[in-house]
Formats: sequence, C-alpha cells, structure tokens
Amino acid sequence: MKACAGSHAAHSNQIPDRQVISRLDADRHGFAGSRIASKKLRQVEGGSLKDLPLAEVYRLLEPGPVVMLTTAHKGRPNVMTMSWHMMVEFEPPLVACVVSSANYSFSALRGTGECVIGIPARRLAAQVVKVGNSSGRDIDKFKAFGLTPLAAKHVAPPLIGECFANLECRVAERRLVNKYNLFVLRVLKAWIDPGQRKPKTIHHQGYGTFVVDGETLRLKSRMR
Repeated sequence: MKACAGSHAAHSNQIPDRQVISRLDADRHGFAGSRIASKKLRQVEGGSLKDLPLAEVYRLLEPGPVVMLTTAHKGRPNVMTMSWHMMVEFEPPLVACVVSSANYSFSALRGTGECVIGIPARRLAAQVVKVGNSSGRDIDKFKAFGLTPLAAKHVAPPLIGECFANLECRVAERRLVNKYNLFVLRVLKAWIDPGQRKPKTIHHQGYGTFVVDGETLRLKSRMR
C-alpha cells in the first residue's frame, strides 16, 4: 500500500495529503488498530473493577518464598526475614534483594559483602515471623528462636540448620545500594537437606498473611 501510494504521487506530481500520510504512519507503527480497538473498550469506571491503592501493589507481586538472610559482623551472627528478592541470572546464579537501611543486617551486609540465604519450609513459619518481628541489635535471634547456625564453606555468615536449602552469597553489585538498598548477590555454594522431602515454602501477602505452596502444574514449555 505504501509503495503504491508513493508511486501514484510521483507519477501525478502531487504530494499526498496529510490525511493519507497520517494513515500510513499509523499503519507503520501499528497505531491505527490500537485507536479502533480502544474505542470499543468498556470504561473501567462504574464496572466490575475497583481501584487498588498503590500502597497495596507489593502484596500482589511479592516475588518468591520468604527467606531468612544471615550475616556476621565482628564474629557475631545475625538473621533477618526477607521477602523482596528475585533471580537475575541462571549461571552463575545472581540474586537481587532489598535489605532496608533501617535493618540491623544492612550495615553488616554492606560492610562484609557476605551473607547466606536460608530457605525455610512451612514448619518454620512461626519462627520466620518472630525473626522478622525482632532486631539483632537487642537479642541473639539464633538462640531466641531455636535456630542452629552451621559453618559455611566460603563465607563467614552461618547456614541455618533448620532450612531445607542454604545459599552462600557474596555481593556482586552495589551500584543500587545507596538509592534503593538493592544488593545483587552471587551464589557461591548451594546446600540442600535431603531429609526434608517436597518442602512447602511460604509466601508473604502483607500484614502477617502468608500462602503456602499448593498444587504443582507440569505443562509443556520451552522456558527453562
């Protein structure tokens, strides 16, 4: 269509009018169909959808299982609860996580560049919440909540004996720490407890509400 329009204009020594040019540009960028479709969409206002406060968005997108993050500073281990994390690379495994600067663990992680991510199963849910509701400034959370620190192979922070998986990590990227408290961690060593078969993880939905892993679906997929 564009070639024909241009040829016709050249043979007739006329410049295509603005309406034709606008239509051609719209077709080129895929806008024309969008305009037509948008006219057919029903308005949200007054319909079945309701407004959600932006402060509640995180409750929909909590990315993965609630984990516990251990650090060690001046020989003193600590553990915190964390749910804001995500994978950013397969191999070597890289994990991005947010650790608030208000947390006691923040200065230890930033200062030493080392941590362990322990992944707890459902049976640890009560301890996970207690860890998250307290500060390492005030107590030894390992002793207070019955968690067993185990020596890691590559980093100073301990593994958590009760978790079904532990990831030894070292900070790989710090450029977003000052602005977003976001650390990118490289996993150096991964451990699992074969005694915990088919563990169910817990996922935070805000304000003390959690969901537990449910039914497993296996579908044909080309995704890794």
